[in-house]
Amino acid sequence: MVVKNNFFIDDFGRILILRGCNVSGGSKTPVSDIYPVPLKDPETASFVGRPFPLEEAETHFERLHAFGFNIIRLVITWEAIEHAGPGVYDEAYLAYLRKLLLIAEQYKIWVYMDPHQDVWSRWTGGDGAPAWTMEKLGIDREKIDAAGTALTEQAFHERGEPFPRMLWPTNYNRYAAATIFTLFFAGNVYAPHCRIEGESAQDYLQKRYIAAMSHCCRRLKHCKAIIGWGAMNEPSQGFIGCGDLSRLEHYSVAAGPMPSPFQAMSAASGHKTEFPVYATGIFGERITGKQTYGASLFKDGFICPWKQEGVWTDESGEPRLLKKDHFARYNNRKPVFTDDFLKPFINTFAAHIREASEKTFIFVEGLPTGTHPSWTEKDAPNVVNAFHWYDGSTLFTKSFRSWMTIDAGTRRLIAGQKNVAAYFTACLAESVQWARERMGNAPCLLGEFGLPFDMNNRKAFRTHDYRLHEQALSLYFDAVDNNLLNATIWNYTPDNTNARGDGWNGEDLSIFAEGQTRGIRGWLRPYPMATAGEPLRIQWDRKRVVFIYRFKADPSIQEATEVFIPTIWFSPKLVITANTPLTYDYFPENERLFVYNNGFSGEAEIRITGGRNS
Repeated sequence: MVVKNNFFIDDFGRILILRGCNVSGGSKTPVSDIYPVPLKDPETASFVGRPFPLEEAETHFERLHAFGFNIIRLVITWEAIEHAGPGVYDEAYLAYLRKLLLIAEQYKIWVYMDPHQDVWSRWTGGDGAPAWTMEKLGIDREKIDAAGTALTEQAFHERGEPFPRMLWPTNYNRYAAATIFTLFFAGNVYAPHCRIEGESAQDYLQKRYIAAMSHCCRRLKHCKAIIGWGAMNEPSQGFIGCGDLSRLEHYSVAAGPMPSPFQAMSAASGHKTEFPVYATGIFGERITGKQTYGASLFKDGFICPWKQEGVWTDESGEPRLLKKDHFARYNNRKPVFTDDFLKPFINTFAAHIREASEKTFIFVEGLPTGTHPSWTEKDAPNVVNAFHWYDGSTLFTKSFRSWMTIDAGTRRLIAGQKNVAAYFTACLAESVQWARERMGNAPCLLGEFGLPFDMNNRKAFRTHDYRLHEQALSLYFDAVDNNLLNATIWNYTPDNTNARGDGWNGEDLSIFAEGQTRGIRGWLRPYPMATAGEPLRIQWDRKRVVFIYRFKADPSIQEATEVFIPTIWFSPKLVITANTPLTYDYFPENERLFVYNNGFSGEAEIRITGGRNS
């Protein structure tokens, strides 16, 4: 597989469209029979068996292949590779991954590796980094909750309290994750005095992260299924760019007790500090009260790195902010996180990964808000804009209305199903346009999108009626088709249950649960897998069961255009029409249609009708 213009090209010269899923949401946590997975004994954690036991792998890959998926985004974490300590790699886990990938190859499923993280680590409310990355900074993991530096599902569980819906993303704005992300990406600029074993915090953390992923890449480099590596899932800018540390900035959602950066710093050093408590809705947030935190997060001999840098002080007994704009400038201008700090990291990551696997693609992610790095010929070649997109209104409220949503950027109400559908298409088009104009026309892959299956108070679990979910997913996929996008839906978690969802922070987005598919008529649909020419338009009308595909035929390509035709929609007696002189072969047992150009040059159209009763 190679890239030409903004397309993936196979060995026959055909343009590929990659469709698949993330495998899996459960891979964020170690194997455990307990939910939520405890935060004890991080050194002995084992991820062998994530995403599924090896003895079940053929069953799962066979199922994914039957879904018409030709790619998966395989979720791994830094913790899974290096949980026992710096430089101590879990070779049993890496051996397990290798065997898993060899089975994926048998089922002709490509893989791109996803070094996943959410809000840095399990100890800061998410997943990703090993516990020792915090210990090297002198952080006492036992004080994280009392200091208000992260709100974890485990702490709520220990108190016998329900974990609030979609609370975990707010940890990006709390002290622990915000501090470590700032140190990871820009410690040399904003905390030059923060050292770990004689190195700057930035150099130490980045070197260990890249070394762990490079070691994993070397162990897996002979696995032919792998086509590329992501650099990091949904990176965060931490405090970088904050203009006033006394104010809450750069947040996607405000919920629960959320401090300003200065309030967070004060509480993390043991000062009793009142955090404003927020409630949020689709039209915004409001402050509903206050909650007091304050416990020294640091072990003896360590202090807050921002206090060390003179950002604030408590010499008089009370905390005082000294440099409210400490993170607001870089090289005498406002910092641009994606270009100033994220891009250099990705370039370094790419160089080291390619020492192990020279031809691999690098899947680049910007901020979850949709801000991407720019890319030039001076940067790493063969990159893919692997952006994410969710219908925020549905994701955060866990409810869906086809006739209404909220513009995530402007908070503007969008009414009417046609307008909603057009908005979804436009959201994805923005990232495609960015790649075309600011990333050298790099190919795009929508790495994550999906919806919560437990929406509407889990009604579908009782009624087994997923039509509303299917309507939502169909609108999302229409937007994907309208942009001719490669895409991997979030997610396929084979051990998902109605009781605990994906097994992480109350999320429940898996298209498979308790041995059954969910919402299948929303996400299982026909699409052109490989085109002997250039794709022009994909149209799928699931109500009328009509599929139309237009492409510009290339007469020099002898291999057929290959279209996935799921029999869940079409009967064996379907009707296929194609403009002359195109010919075709249809194999319902393989759910494939092969269309031959026969030397034809020009716009070709395939139309398929004859659906089953739905």
